[in-house]
Amino acid sequence: MVGATVTIRPVPQDVEGVQVGHYTDPDALTGTTVVLFEKLTLTASEVRGAAPGSLNTAMLEPGMAAQHVDALVLTGGSAFGLRAADGVMEALKERGRGLVFGGTVVPLVAGAVIFDLMAGEPVAPDAASGRAALEAAVPLSHLASGHVGVGTGARLGGIAGPDGFRRGGFGVAQVDLGFGSVTALVALNALGTTAAETIERGEQDPRHRFIEHVAAMSVPEGQHTTLMALVTDIPCPHDTLLRCCVAAHDALARVIVPAHTIADGDIAFASTTREGTIGREQSMALTFASELATEAALRNAAALTMPAT
Repeated sequence: MVGATVTIRPVPQDVEGVQVGHYTDPDALTGTTVVLFEKLTLTASEVRGAAPGSLNTAMLEPGMAAQHVDALVLTGGSAFGLRAADGVMEALKERGRGLVFGGTVVPLVAGAVIFDLMAGEPVAPDAASGRAALEAAVPLSHLASGHVGVGTGARLGGIAGPDGFRRGGFGVAQVDLGFGSVTALVALNALGTTAAETIERGEQDPRHRFIEHVAAMSVPEGQHTTLMALVTDIPCPHDTLLRCCVAAHDALARVIVPAHTIADGDIAFASTTREGTIGREQSMALTFASELATEAALRNAAALTMPAT
């Protein structure tokens, strides 16, 4: 670890045991992204937004029996989009993936949704969408970003009112620590806007503007959510992964203002392909790298349709 060089990559290198696939509906402006693991993979999650839509996040909490997943499903369609997980589970079962109970196999799948039903047609991904995303899974170096998968109908900037919306998207970034890497996959669909954009344009802080005009503002609850999935090949335990989730949320709060509101359902996942112990210094380095990777992925997603200055 001594003398390790930290490298931030907008295009990630492959991580053994991980593939990601997209299903994109460009007409309805919705989609699904599946993070597929080669084997059951230790995973943590943390919910900080007040309006989440999720699947099996409770089983990833400290002290729970499972804490592992075969796949993560990140999808549009609000609560209806959770049907995409059905297709993922059926496809995994056909591959013999999951826990064996008597004569059947039960895949372990967790996931979360964004609200994109007002971005295009009010159509949500279904089981076929989830299966298509799983079957399209590719190594990280071949993964598309932008208005694809779960990021297809993503938007941000709603705190400024209906005229403030612009497209968000799916962003990726990877940090190489020298002794391993951490990759951030994000779906940016926030009520807030980027702090950097507000500063660069010399605009009033959106929180001030909202407070001053609160009587005239209307922010529909539950229509905004940023999803973040971190994947590392550094061996670590569950409690370290939980700290990586905290770091991802810290990154979100640094890049997007405001974050974690009563109208956002922000959720972070963190997974390691190699379980094991880790030193205090390496654990702290991994959490710092998780912040850097998430910040970079969020900025990449926000820059997709950044208005001209």
